[in-house]
Order: sequence, then structure tokens, then C-alpha cells
Amino acid sequence: MSLKGRDIISIRDLSREEIEEVIKASRRMLPYAEGTKAGHQLDGHVLTLAFFEPSTRTRLSFETAMARLGGRCVTIADAGTSSLSKGETLYDTIRVLSAYGDAIVLRHPNEGAARLAAQASNKPVLNAGDGAGQHPTQTLLDLATMQEAVGTLSGLKVVLLGDLKYGRTVHSLAHALALFGAELVLSSPPSLKLPDEVREHLDEMGAKVTEEGQLHRAIRDADVLYVTRIQRERFGDEAEYARVAGSYRIDRAVLAGAKPRLVVLHPLPRTAEIAPEIDDTPHAAYFRQVFLGVPVRMALLCLVLTGKAQ
Repeated sequence: MSLKGRDIISIRDLSREEIEEVIKASRRMLPYAEGTKAGHQLDGHVLTLAFFEPSTRTRLSFETAMARLGGRCVTIADAGTSSLSKGETLYDTIRVLSAYGDAIVLRHPNEGAARLAAQASNKPVLNAGDGAGQHPTQTLLDLATMQEAVGTLSGLKVVLLGDLKYGRTVHSLAHALALFGAELVLSSPPSLKLPDEVREHLDEMGAKVTEEGQLHRAIRDADVLYVTRIQRERFGDEAEYARVAGSYRIDRAVLAGAKPRLVVLHPLPRTAEIAPEIDDTPHAAYFRQVFLGVPVRMALLCLVLTGKAQ
């Protein structure tokens, strides 16, 4: 079992055992991520970051991961500064970028862009989000956070709340949780339900999936509440967005009926879907979730670039 030289386009590219190996390796990376230990595992390696869609956490955590392990990044942070603005195809851009580094991390607004990039590149491609498609590295850090907070990934009851139609983090996470035998509870506005293709895939996996429109019922005996924002940028129709904006909000009153150890996660950024009053409660794990993106991506980069993560 080796990830060396592998493309990571979808969480479906990884087996349960490979996911467990990345999470296990990420725990060994904690001292490097915290800056208490100097890392040299990626000395001499160059990572090319091609971000054609806005990003804070994903891009900076990849940059931090490389820097703390001795590697370097070259970055496109704005499509307008690249030759795409001159009419160059994504295929040609990726062919060019593959000449400059040892791997490429791509974020792109179009679903399927990462798969196209993998075809164009002779270096590993890691998908950092492709439209409403997949976001596998976010799923890995989500799972690492659950493992740390709950103590296990096996047999959890997880509520997936919010934009399940366009939310690529949910599409990736649902598959991974099914691998670990999770019970999934879907809670969303009617127009933002999980796509049929994703739901059918979960059914084929034998996953236990239910829908619950009443949030207080959904979270009553849940272990994890995974909240997503309604993504304005994914809507082609402003009126459609306006109809669902503000459909739910997590505050102390909502969580009053939940387990005392319910873990609340959010891939961020948030708008109004989680009240700030939750931030200092034992439920809130979303800022820890942000930090764990660094050791998880450290582990993944080491495994893809060198075949080991020590």
C-alpha cells in the first residue's frame, strides 16, 4: 500500500486502510505543525499551487505544511494573473505547471477539472476542490478531527446539515463515513438535497442513510453535527439563493437537546449558520479542524512525494 506518485482526485481514490494511514501519519506530524519540532522531510521539494477559485484555509495550510517540512511552494492565487486569462486551456496550463514542481494542488470552479488536470500532468495532482464535485483533503482533515474529538471513526452517527447539493465537502465526506460504518442523517432545505448520484452510491455501499428535516430531531442522539453554509457562489439564480438563505442557525437553544459531547464541525467559511456563542462551548471543534488541516496535509504530501511520513 503506497501513495507515492498517486493522484488524489476523489476520496474514492483511497481505501479505508489508506485513509487510516494518512490519519495515523498526521498524528506524527503534530509537533512539526505546531512548530515545536523542525521538519526536513520535504527538503528540496517544490509544490505548485494552482488556485483558480478563492481560498484561505486550503491554500495557506498547504503552504504552511510545505514550509514547516522544508519544502517550497510556487503559487497561482488568481486566475486573472495566469495565462488562462489569455485563452490558454486548463490542459495546457497544467502541462506547463507540471514542469515546475514535484506535485500540483489544484482548486478550480468547474467540476471535473481536477480529473482533467491529472490527465494532463506527469506529476501527482491533488484536488483542492473542483466546483460542486469533490474535496478529498478536506475530508481527510474532517475525519482526523472526528477521530481526535470522539476517539473513533467506527459507527458514528453524523448529521450532515445545510447545502448538500452543491457542498463538495459533504459529497466526499459521506463516502468516507460510509466506509467506517457511520449512520448518516441528512438535513437540508428541500431544494438543496444530496444529489441522486451521491445518494445512490451510498445505497450501493450499504450505508445507513435517513433524512430528517427537523433539526432538533436530527441532532438528538448524534455524535457529530457537520454544518455547511449555503454557498451563494454556486447559485446561478439569485432568487433561488434568497429562498434558502438563512434556513438554519446553530445556537445554544438548538444544541440544548443534543448530547453533551456532540461535536460541531464546519469546513468554513461560515456566515450566519453557526452563532458565535457556540465558539466557546465544548461542542465547537471547527477551529481545531482548521489547524488539523496542516498535519493532515503534511502527512499526505509526504506520502505522495516520498512514500513515507515520519
